[in-house]
Amino acid sequence: MIKFSWEFHATNENYKRMKSTTEIFGKYENQDVHLFTMENDNGVTLKLMDFGATVTSVTIPDAKGNPISIACGFNNFDDYLSEAYKANAPYFGCTVGRYCSQIKNARYSLDGNDYLLVNNCGDNNLHGGAVGFDKKMWKAKAIEGDNKTGVEFSLISHNMEEGFPGTVNVIVTIELNNDNEIIINYKGVSDKDTPLSMTNHSYFNLSGFKNTVESHHVKVYTDERLEADETGACTGGIIDVTGTIEDLRNGQVIKKVHDEIGDGFEHFYIFDNKDEKLQKVAEVSELDFGRSLTVYSTEPCMLFYTGKYTSDNLMRHENEKYGKYRGFACETHRWPNGPNIEGSPKSITKSNETYKSTTVYKLNW
Repeated sequence: MIKFSWEFHATNENYKRMKSTTEIFGKYENQDVHLFTMENDNGVTLKLMDFGATVTSVTIPDAKGNPISIACGFNNFDDYLSEAYKANAPYFGCTVGRYCSQIKNARYSLDGNDYLLVNNCGDNNLHGGAVGFDKKMWKAKAIEGDNKTGVEFSLISHNMEEGFPGTVNVIVTIELNNDNEIIINYKGVSDKDTPLSMTNHSYFNLSGFKNTVESHHVKVYTDERLEADETGACTGGIIDVTGTIEDLRNGQVIKKVHDEIGDGFEHFYIFDNKDEKLQKVAEVSELDFGRSLTVYSTEPCMLFYTGKYTSDNLMRHENEKYGKYRGFACETHRWPNGPNIEGSPKSITKSNETYKSTTVYKLNW
């Protein structure tokens, strides 16, 4: 295995040394897949690969300084191509696009034209289709900034891929800084009007996978969520959750909500953020271990998902097994099924307009 390394130095007086390395992780269609590893001064390690612009690992130190894994993923690239993983399709850590979540009946109309998309989720289009951004090899390069280091991923999505119009140039940067933040910035420009909604699909477990996430405490800072139909596609209806078990503004233990609704979370919470400012949208805590993840985003929607469909057959290794309720995801994006919902915010990116989005995951322990 070939490994390269570099060290980034800054003049900030609080800065020590951030370490970054890259190595060959595997091969996909005769191309080398690279694994980028970043470590900050506080012992947080972030690993990314250029297949799917994917977060493969996040570790933080425990009370004794030992690394604790808190994000679903694999140590071997071939596990991402296994039949067990493909059959379950949990999208661990990947960049999702061209349009995340479901588009009803895999079709939409724009300016008098009907567009038929690939139906890879029953009759619906899910996460960009059968070969979305998560299954692409991205161009990748290491980047450095003031007190942070990361990777810039770039991709060209060609006209009518998976049925989506327009050739889109996409750049996604994922960075780690010394404030224990994972910062994700998305940009995209299309030569035609097109649906565009990207997210990162990481799953977290703040107990280090010792327990399910049902012991976690969750806050989501809104009183509204989107209605979904029996297929999982959003209808455009808005549900006021004020005073219900799904009102998470003051926080709820996940198991309490699961027990009352008789199911896991798969809830699309929406936020009033017309100016697209970076704002705090959610916080998930594991009180027994004193760990938390705070989510900031410019996006109008966040799926809070507790992995109710994740297969029990998936694991990083014997001491880190996945499965139902073993990871939660905070996926920030545009409204699901937005191209079919009148008034959904910025579901269509206009020709030569720049799509922009930022999400920050801040780790605390």
